[in-house]
Amino acid sequence: MMPVLGAGILKVIRCDRSLAAPMLEILNEVIVNSTAIYDYKPRTPEMMQTWWDAKERGNYPVVGAVDDDGALLGFATYGPFRNWPAYKYSVEHSIYVEHSHRGRGLGRVLLGAIIEAAKEQHYHVMIGGIDSANAGSIALHEKFGFTRCADIRQAGYKFGRWLDLVFYQLILDTPARPVDG
Repeated sequence: MMPVLGAGILKVIRCDRSLAAPMLEILNEVIVNSTAIYDYKPRTPEMMQTWWDAKERGNYPVVGAVDDDGALLGFATYGPFRNWPAYKYSVEHSIYVEHSHRGRGLGRVLLGAIIEAAKEQHYHVMIGGIDSANAGSIALHEKFGFTRCADIRQAGYKFGRWLDLVFYQLILDTPARPVDG
């Protein structure tokens, strides 16, 4: 069941480097206009290629939502939570939606897709770092069963104010047999 967006029907796809330019456009709009990313400067195409290199090295999926014309409306992915070996079953995810398509259910579709991908890859914990003022993202995560697990007050500074960061986690039933080392 895919939501209808305007005249087009949404499809979820696996993204590849051919979508780097529209992904960068979405990401940079988020950086410049929101506190969803605690960064100041837009990313460059070269930075996006480095980002893709890391996704491919780690076998981290990138899923996208496209309309029936193939236009990218949003994307989601995950990567390592921390780089020490004992964290190998935990991932931190991100979801970005093109500004004119927010509030239409794309976040729900993308979050569902990366949760399924994490289960398929036998991860155990998904973690989302969310600006505490982002009520929409918090509500979305809670609908999927994520629970608030940490608050870091005044973790960032952007747009002339201190920002509080909250972490939400979802514990998955995988892996069946975790391994040390």
